[in-house]
Amino acid sequence: MSAVSRREWLLSDAPQTRRQARLGAIYQGWLTFRGNKLAMLGLIILVLLIAMAIFAPLLAPQSPYAQNLADRLQPPSSAHWLGTDALGRDILSRLIHGSRITLFIVGTVALIAPVIGLFIGTVAGFAGGWVDQVLMRITDIFLAFPKLILALAFVAALGPSIGNAVLALALTAWPPYARLARAETLTIRNADFIAAARLQGAGRLRLLIRHIWPLCVSSLIVRVALDMAGIILSAAGLGFLGLGAQPPLPEWGAMISDGRTYILDYWWVAAMPGIAIFTVSMAFNLLGDGLRDVLDPKGDKS
Repeated sequence: MSAVSRREWLLSDAPQTRRQARLGAIYQGWLTFRGNKLAMLGLIILVLLIAMAIFAPLLAPQSPYAQNLADRLQPPSSAHWLGTDALGRDILSRLIHGSRITLFIVGTVALIAPVIGLFIGTVAGFAGGWVDQVLMRITDIFLAFPKLILALAFVAALGPSIGNAVLALALTAWPPYARLARAETLTIRNADFIAAARLQGAGRLRLLIRHIWPLCVSSLIVRVALDMAGIILSAAGLGFLGLGAQPPLPEWGAMISDGRTYILDYWWVAAMPGIAIFTVSMAFNLLGDGLRDVLDPKGDKS
């Protein structure tokens, strides 16, 4: 085989080799993740939650909005597996439909906040100088306030609604991602491959998008998975205070707020949505631990 034909063969085989290496890394990551039983438990719970949200109209035994005062505050029974609330609405049906609201809030915040944090953090870490100082001082201002208090301020200014609650949570959740992205950028901005790409004519924007962002994504994914529990609790807190989803939407935090008056005599009204919040939050934490083992080999896995 001549040198020219060998070079052509190597170039033609390179994409396939990279594809095989990528598939092998994905498979090894799946084996590592599957070996973590608690992470698999969290994944199963979240898959069931997603399926429940998708097929809510089929799974719910009754309408989540149907009121029947004759059946108000009924304990769990064969007619109402999780009991009824003060208006005679079936709690199980409301929990099933409320999973859609929970996934909407979590998914939207998980799409907005990390993107904002990734952009601000990588720009600050890569540019340095006064740009880094200004962006990080803005980040420090947001970090100086408790997340829920700052979200309450935003929702109070924008008005109570589920859309404004999502926006408020996204605007208060990005600073930790910015800090993490900046730290990752500072460790790689002077690497040899960055210098080589710069010598080949790559501009700042190309360096950020093609070389720095992909290396920061894995750490952000782990942080997002671990932060989902906090986002759920913050959304439930806004709903509990009446600043999130408005009645009659079956939001889990609002359901706890409705049942706090009867918690001593009719415990199931507030306990059932509380158990749902606890279960989903635990599932996200378990999933985040498993993703950290796969995507963050530098972390402490003890």
